[in-house]
Amino acid sequence: VALYGKENWALSTYEGNVSLINNYILPIIGDTKLSEINTRFIERYYQSLLKRRAVINPLNKTSRNEFVSSSTVRDINKLLRNCFEQAVKWELMEKNPCTHATVPKHKSQKRDIWTADTLMYALSVCEDERLKLAINLSFSCSLRLGELLGLTWDCVDISPEAIEENRAYVFINKESQRIRKESLNALDGKDVLLVFPTNHKKNSTVRILKTPKTESSVRKIFLPKSVANMLVDWKAEQDEMKEILGDEYMDYNLVMASTFGLPLGDGAIRGPLKKLIEDYNLPPVVFHSFRHSSVTYKLKLNGGDIKAVQGDSGHAQVNMVTDVYSHILDDDRRKNAELFEEAFYEKKNLDPQMHVQQENNNTTVADEVDPELLVKVLANPEMRALLNSLAKTMK
Repeated sequence: VALYGKENWALSTYEGNVSLINNYILPIIGDTKLSEINTRFIERYYQSLLKRRAVINPLNKTSRNEFVSSSTVRDINKLLRNCFEQAVKWELMEKNPCTHATVPKHKSQKRDIWTADTLMYALSVCEDERLKLAINLSFSCSLRLGELLGLTWDCVDISPEAIEENRAYVFINKESQRIRKESLNALDGKDVLLVFPTNHKKNSTVRILKTPKTESSVRKIFLPKSVANMLVDWKAEQDEMKEILGDEYMDYNLVMASTFGLPLGDGAIRGPLKKLIEDYNLPPVVFHSFRHSSVTYKLKLNGGDIKAVQGDSGHAQVNMVTDVYSHILDDDRRKNAELFEEAFYEKKNLDPQMHVQQENNNTTVADEVDPELLVKVLANPEMRALLNSLAKTMK
């Protein structure tokens, strides 16, 4: 931690890793000599963790599982592999015992999301204006909750000209997070842009504005006109409240702020969402589900243009989009099976003709267009999907 972690770990990573070390590594194998640690030892340790009671999260006083989950064990394996790699580098060990260790299988649960109809209904019955704006921003801009709560007005362009010309946007370059004071001090405020004042000096945690964890999270996201106009109305109401409260308003320039301008905690959004779901018997989802709904809806709208969606969502790699949202990208491939069933097994088209549509719809290619380049473009599956999507809108 001292020699490697403080220099290489982001604030949230540092806090998570130190918690794993203090809760599940030092108390169990902390006194074990390096010479006694091999792959078999590590595998037995992982199995014992699954039978150990999970530690209560001090920030929310809860635990997701009664026992340590396979997901947590995988996080511990990732951390230990990193630690032992440094030990090998420092010539304290000959080889990394985690390299070939078998990690308990973890099956990630698919997050439930609302359909467009359900989302539209929820927004129509939602009377909490702050929650309504938060849902709209998360859904239209693929925002994480921390990014939403850390958004400031200087990173928003909702001028009349921008809205009229469809170039209104939000710029994501920071996020709000609650962290332990000891983590803040240990890293000397690394990545921290602002520390908000706390009501009680005895609090062990503090809310901060920090830079995003990855460079890809810094991004500009264009707003639909409807959402841009919602922000215009929201800012007008906020400015009116500033005028009424005067010096009592603590102005941090936050879009999502309390009545007196102070930063909001996650509960200020999650609590009202839970109440909305209970009041109207809606399918249970968490706030992060709107980000998933957003990516899913955008992929459907643009015919699978993964790079464009990645630009909005801020995922570090394209495969993070394809892995999580593969069920959407598989839709067209499922249609292949349906066509196969109909043509072959139902004997409706045993001798399909190639390029039937092309024969009936001959298109002349302009002289200045390179035919070989055109073929390559049409061979690209993402480009083909985009053209199909455009063709549907022209019908």
